[in-house]
Amino acid sequence: MNLYNIIFTGSEQALSAAKGMLADAISQHGKEHPVSFPDTAYSLPCIYAATGQKMNTLGDLEGALTVVESLINRTHLLEHALNSGLATALAAEVIEAIKYATMEEPYAAPCAGHVSDPIIRSLGVPLVTGDIPGVAVVLGECPDAETAAKIVKDYQSKGLLTFLVGKVIDQVIEAGVKMGVDLRVIPLGYDVTSVIHVVSVAIRAALIFGGLTPGDLPGLLEYTSKRVPAFVNAFGPLSELVVSAGAGAIALGFPVITDQTVLEVPMNLLTQKDYDKFVATSLEARNIKIKITEIPIPVAFAAAFEGERIRKGDMFAEFGGNKTEAWELVVHKEAAEVEDHKIEIIGPNIDEVEPVNGLVRLPLAVIVKIAGKQMQDDFEPVLERRFHYFMNYIEGVMHVGQRDMSWVRISKDAYEKGFRLEHIGEVLYAKMRDEFETVVDKCEITIITDPEQVSARKSEATSRYDARDERLASLVDESVDTFYSCNLCQSFAPAHVCVVTPERLGLCGAVSWLDAKATKELDPTGPCQPIVKGECLDDRTGVWNSVNETVSQISQGAVESVTLYSILEDPMTSCGCFECICGIMPEANGFVIVNREFPGITPVGMTFGELASMTGGGVQTPGFMGHGRHFISSKKFAYAEGGPERIVWMPKELKEYVADKLNATVKEMTGIENFVDMVCDETIANDSEGVLAFLEEKGHPALSMEAVM
Repeated sequence: MNLYNIIFTGSEQALSAAKGMLADAISQHGKEHPVSFPDTAYSLPCIYAATGQKMNTLGDLEGALTVVESLINRTHLLEHALNSGLATALAAEVIEAIKYATMEEPYAAPCAGHVSDPIIRSLGVPLVTGDIPGVAVVLGECPDAETAAKIVKDYQSKGLLTFLVGKVIDQVIEAGVKMGVDLRVIPLGYDVTSVIHVVSVAIRAALIFGGLTPGDLPGLLEYTSKRVPAFVNAFGPLSELVVSAGAGAIALGFPVITDQTVLEVPMNLLTQKDYDKFVATSLEARNIKIKITEIPIPVAFAAAFEGERIRKGDMFAEFGGNKTEAWELVVHKEAAEVEDHKIEIIGPNIDEVEPVNGLVRLPLAVIVKIAGKQMQDDFEPVLERRFHYFMNYIEGVMHVGQRDMSWVRISKDAYEKGFRLEHIGEVLYAKMRDEFETVVDKCEITIITDPEQVSARKSEATSRYDARDERLASLVDESVDTFYSCNLCQSFAPAHVCVVTPERLGLCGAVSWLDAKATKELDPTGPCQPIVKGECLDDRTGVWNSVNETVSQISQGAVESVTLYSILEDPMTSCGCFECICGIMPEANGFVIVNREFPGITPVGMTFGELASMTGGGVQTPGFMGHGRHFISSKKFAYAEGGPERIVWMPKELKEYVADKLNATVKEMTGIENFVDMVCDETIANDSEGVLAFLEEKGHPALSMEAVM
């Protein structure tokens, strides 16, 4: 059988299996039985994106299979082969949807199955920054567990997000590779059809970040091909179904690399018999370039380890975390005061202390001195916040917090491999010189574990923190003559542009005004560019001609005008990786805010995902807007509509997170004490009537303000 016939046969097998499962499901549960995947606003994502039709019941799936059948055409043309591959993908989604609709637990550990919208959104920032440079799908069965582990760990060491399908899951487990979303190695399932859950990730990236119109199949295929850096590794014997699924991957723009002998299609379907070259061949096929910083440490170092958690039973050493004193500091010094690459340990190292009950617990101070002609005091906190990422990229090290609230754990495994405190210094030195080379000419690291020294030198750090806080407090939009644009997310959301001001950070929560300023210095032609403010045309809504010109230019005319202080009038666009979204609740005369971690229904009758589905993708949606957590306590939040006192509902976790700063802001603006106590949350009510009753009981100011609409 030639390649075309294999693809067509595989598609027909998928269609037949889907028809059979659907007939059985309808017979047992009826056509009105609901169908959905958990925690997604796109039901079912692939079918919805391809056809524009949402699938809500088993009966709806009959129509989906009609579409699948129409895509299978046995004419030997490449276009028809690729369409047949897409048909296989859609049939697989029907099969997987039936599993979720009819089985109590369609997937059990270690398999994840469906990947939720919140997880995809959380991956947005590392994808656009390149911390996740690509997405690997490893399917089938490698010759042995050692080969499987070597390939998967190679992808992990390069920071890729890796999905596993088939027997390779057991091989990776046998080899002892740690897996999970937090380690960016996700086992999906053993059935070939479970590969649709990674296809769904790519499809939803187009819907969430790219603002693609459901039903625009050509636009969808162009987006995934150009903007989703994914590829497939297909191991072991290739069944007709696997080959057909591979054709679907190629249709989406994802090359397939296999260890089997096949009729090659240049840069789309490739054979690689040498397993040592498999990773390199895959990256080359998708044109993914990996920047490697060689660091002399005895454990792996990669962004994929950022989410690793060191549990109590796996821990060898611990610093801070309210158990001991711990703080960290970046300080700008003159060149003569810094000895480049000097790493000094003051106090005992972790192998010089006798463990108590198997645990070494010490105080910790980490001081990084920076000298550079372009270095500025304002850049200190920007570089300091990178400690969190650089230390978490170390396999076997966990870092939480910042400033004098840091918390570090080192695992037993890392210790046994030879990891010591000086290796933290090597990492910080290498990454400071690598990522901040424009402003860092010399870098010196001091790590202190001596209790007296940690305490005695803490005043040096706190005085620096206080000076920064005073500087930040004086930084308001009116006090600077320059804002910054940020188009980092345009690789995924072509029409989106953030405007970053002292009082409004980027909606991803990762780019403050100081970050943008530093980024401009570090990369003069990079994602953050200055916007000289000029005259303000409307200080109530926040309109500047220079801002509008910049946004129009960067979005290529897709967005011509934005306000910086209004949610109802030309609000700033949203990409999809925003931390929170606010939406108007007219009956309460105010706004609700929901963070992406909250899974429930909001008082406006929608989940975070449903709200975000109509707000993301670089569009302007008056009355709804994505934003960062810290913007909630800004005086400029909904300033045109009356300010943060318009907030009437937030999830309890978010409310507690912003309470202190939000209370201080509202008190300063209105004199109201403990404003957050007037804000409703899901533990009180999440329906309109209940929220209104609570607001009236508390005398919430929004009820007596001018009508918001």
